[in-house]
Formats: sequence, C-alpha cells, structure tokens
Amino acid sequence: MTAKTTKRIKRAGLVFVAALGLVAAGQSVAQDPKNMTISVIYGPEKPQSKIWYRFRDIVDKKLPGQFEIKVVTDGALGGEKETTEGIRLGSIQGALSTLANLSTWVPEGALFDMPFMFRDLGHVEKVMTGATGDEYKALYEAQGFKVLGFIAYGSRHVISKKPIRVPADVKGKKMRVLQSPLHISLWKSLGANPTPVPITEAYNALQTGVVDYMDMTKSGYQALKLFEVVPYLTQTNHIWALGAMYLDKSYWDGLTADQQAVMQSAADEAIPYFNELAAGEQDASLAKTVEGGAEVVQPDVKAWQEAMAPFWASYADKVGGMKRIQAIVDVE
Repeated sequence: MTAKTTKRIKRAGLVFVAALGLVAAGQSVAQDPKNMTISVIYGPEKPQSKIWYRFRDIVDKKLPGQFEIKVVTDGALGGEKETTEGIRLGSIQGALSTLANLSTWVPEGALFDMPFMFRDLGHVEKVMTGATGDEYKALYEAQGFKVLGFIAYGSRHVISKKPIRVPADVKGKKMRVLQSPLHISLWKSLGANPTPVPITEAYNALQTGVVDYMDMTKSGYQALKLFEVVPYLTQTNHIWALGAMYLDKSYWDGLTADQQAVMQSAADEAIPYFNELAAGEQDASLAKTVEGGAEVVQPDVKAWQEAMAPFWASYADKVGGMKRIQAIVDVE
C-alpha cells in the first residue's frame, strides 16, 4: 500500500468519524425535551392542578422524552391576569383562566357570564363543545391564545360578612368583582359598589374591609379559606364560572402536527376529568366550610332572577344580542 493510499484511507476515516459526530449531535438536539411551564393559582391537590397532571401524563406517555412539562402551583407565577400576560410574553406556555379574565382581550367572551343563562353542567358542556365553542376558540386564537377546550369551575354564589338574602341587601355595599366590565356593570345595576381585586388578594381585601362581599364557587370559597373572613354563603347559582384550558399560540405553532394532535387529545381527555372533579368537590367543599364556621343562606332564587333580568336587556348588545343569548338558553 502506497503512502498516498494510506493518507486517503486516514482522511476518509476522519470524515466518517466527523460525520458520525454530527449525526450524534443532531440526535441529541432532537431528543432534548421542549420546556413547557404551566401556571396554576391553586394548590397541587385541586382540580386546577390535576387537569394539568393528567395532561402531562398523557403527553409523556405518547411522546416520551419530547417535553419537560413543569406545573407550577399555588399562584407562584401570579394570579390570572399576570399569568395571561406571561403567556402573551412567552414566559409561561399554558394555564387555565376564567373567561371573565380573558374578556380583557376577547370582550365577546363576556357572553358566558350573563346571569342565569345556563341551567346546569350538562347544558354548559353541550354549548361549549358545539358550534358556539368553536366560534369562540377562533376569537381567542386571534389574540394569541390557543384554547384547547372549555372547562366549568362550577356556579357562583354570593359570600359575605353579613347575611345577604335578597338583591336589595347588596345596595351600597363594596363588592370584590372579577376584572370584567360585565361583572362590574351587573353589580352596579343592583346598587352595589364593585371593586376589581385579583383573586390572590381577595382574602386580605375581605379581611381588612376593602370590600364587604364577593361571588365565588363553593370550591374556591373553601380552597382560598375565604370562609374565615366572610362566613356567609348565599346559594344563588347566578353565573356559571367557565374557563379555558389554553396555551401560548406561538408555542403551539412551534409544535409539529403530531405533537399538536397529541396535546389536543390529551386536553380532550383531561377536560371532562376536570369537570367531573370540579362538580364532585362543590358540595364537599361547602361541607368543609360549614365545619369551619360558615353558614349557608337559602335565598328566593326567583327574586334574584327577576332582579337581574333587566341587566340582560341593558347589556345584551355588548355580548352579541338577545338572539345569541336566547340561542344558548334554547340548547337542549
């Protein structure tokens, strides 16, 4: 073998080794998991966290090693508003949010907070998994939110320092409301003085007298220990608290079609799981608050419906009109 041939063989060997190195490096990059940070304002034992644990487990099983999904609980990344802003900035990739919170960006979503519009959970699910839900997903997507589906936290009730039995009892009182024009306008129409306060600050606001009362689901009432400072819960069921399971749209767009399909199927499985957990914990949560000193007030719900009925007429045009409201009411 000549010296020239030997050099060629060595050179070919070096090229082969280098090529193997590049392939290995490429495989390493491909196998590095894609980070995904999820913000939850409640504790790890709550449905708001468990929905994401279920989602994470499904994704990990179907796409092993492709994602590092970190669920950050207890409001460590901020309340709803801060989380939504984090998603828009790309520092957070996923979260749950009330539709009332998202109405800052998609005001049309305030439609779902119209009082006494939904009958029960089954009615909510039929509306939100149908054509109406699809229509609103497109509106959220246009604002940078990829909505995987809609959830139901439960219905809202009035919680207060002193018993509130009839609509007239709220007149002149300071109410903590969601940071939503609809909620502010609704309670103003009953003579209350609404004050937007982030949910993470609600306990202190109620304790110090910044506000006198608010509305909340039974599970939220118990989870945030609000019964310690406002011991009365009036079972009005006036608004169903709906939410979205959503991701940063730019993050979503960076996924492959297969990854998107898996995440959507994971959400499709996790959302009914959440709704079941949330529904199941409502009465259990109320029982715990009663054990902690809370008192339940049974109001004349018809009186509340009648008091809020004029609000439908006054606010309907801002949420799509009475025909749209009636179309939801009429879903069987």
